[in-house]
Amino acid sequence: MMKEEKMLAYILDSFPYPILFVDTEYIIRFLNKTAKFHYYEVRGYGDLIGKSLFDCHNDASKEKIMAAVEKLKNHSNEVYLGTNVSNQRIYLNPVRDEEGHLIGYFERFELNLRI
Repeated sequence: MMKEEKMLAYILDSFPYPILFVDTEYIIRFLNKTAKFHYYEVRGYGDLIGKSLFDCHNDASKEKIMAAVEKLKNHSNEVYLGTNVSNQRIYLNPVRDEEGHLIGYFERFELNLRI
């Protein structure tokens, strides 16, 4: 039988958008396949697993992210950060343990389709 961790990675890899999981210390712990392509192939970063999220963000983004994480710590749901240069909406989604404590969040991108 497949291990749950591997199965969840496969599920996340099937999403067509980059998904990046970061712990509460701002350390990147997981990138799905699309996020790896975005950060490694498109943006040219080396391996980001175990590195600070701020290694791939500027100071303005850092301030927005830190403010959004404070909202997540105070039991906020998804936080919208804005739109990037690729016209993608950027969201932070909380990941909580069984007791509701924030253990991290994932950064999620979606194409901004305007009709």
